[in-house]
Amino acid sequence: MVYLYLALAIIAEVIATSALKASEQFTRLFPTLIVVTGYVVAFYVLTLVLKTMPVGIAYAIWSGLGIVLVTLVSVVLYRQVPDLPAIIGMGFIILGVIVINVFSKTIGH
Repeated sequence: MVYLYLALAIIAEVIATSALKASEQFTRLFPTLIVVTGYVVAFYVLTLVLKTMPVGIAYAIWSGLGIVLVTLVSVVLYRQVPDLPAIIGMGFIILGVIVINVFSKTIGH
């Protein structure tokens, strides 16, 4: 169940972060409501994750996958295509998340 909550927190954060640009510094109501609602949901669900998963591990997975997913959304919505060094860096982030999930004893598999 903890991974379902973590996935929901990540999705909510990605939606909120992706709507930041559309909010135009919180001057547009609907995108601003998406941002605020998304972050409230993301942080609340993250607190559920932290009942059973250490904060450092949860945050590493949450932020790492969030970075990659926000980048993918920004490619689609805003046509902001990352260059090769950015893609390589995100590859390392994905690798780090995999290493944490496969090899860390901290998670409690």
